[in-house]
Amino acid sequence: MKKYYFALLLLVFTQGCFAARRPGVGITSPGLETPSQPSATPQQSRTPRPTPTAVPTATEIPPTPQPKVTITAVKGNLYIRRGPGTEYDRVGVLYKGESTEIIGQDVLSKWVQVQVPDSDRTGWVSIMTEFSSLDGDLTFVPDFTFTEWPQPAYIKNCTEHDVVVEPGDIYLYNLFTNSKYLNESQVDPGVYTIFDMFLSGEPEIQTVDVREGETIYITVDGDGTRHNCP
Repeated sequence: MKKYYFALLLLVFTQGCFAARRPGVGITSPGLETPSQPSATPQQSRTPRPTPTAVPTATEIPPTPQPKVTITAVKGNLYIRRGPGTEYDRVGVLYKGESTEIIGQDVLSKWVQVQVPDSDRTGWVSIMTEFSSLDGDLTFVPDFTFTEWPQPAYIKNCTEHDVVVEPGDIYLYNLFTNSKYLNESQVDPGVYTIFDMFLSGEPEIQTVDVREGETIYITVDGDGTRHNCP
């Protein structure tokens, strides 16, 4: 009887131990839960960044040089003047056969702006005479209006003899006609020679160089007599 009882106890003990080892069956003990496995998170796909495109460096295109236009003095020398007109002072000379570059033109006249040879100055030359010859197309030359007005110049006869001024064949009466302003004349800047019309042979009295804004007084006649201007 004891053996039977002992065998029965052994059987019950064995089954209890087996049941305790089976997870989720029978006994639930705190701290012995099987931790749930985290669900697998799908890996986020990254959009690849585009490869930077190299920006081409801008190439500076040099301006196209304009064709050069030149003027040549033919059949004689050409005065180069301060402005586009004979009323302006002379600032240089373009000698016969010599050429220079045209750098501008006046829109109101037939004068062109040029580089004075052998200097850093500029001046103006007329293209309306047979003493100049152009080489090139003036449409490539910039134009503008020269706005500085010339200063008037005069020659006045203060002698008692009538005189003639050359070039220009300018006749100036003697001092006694002064009340009618016939003994003076406005002239362009330049070199002039005065001749006495009262004496035989019309002798030369003097040569004068007239500049802008000046008045040249003739005070000696052909026989050497001096006079004062009133």
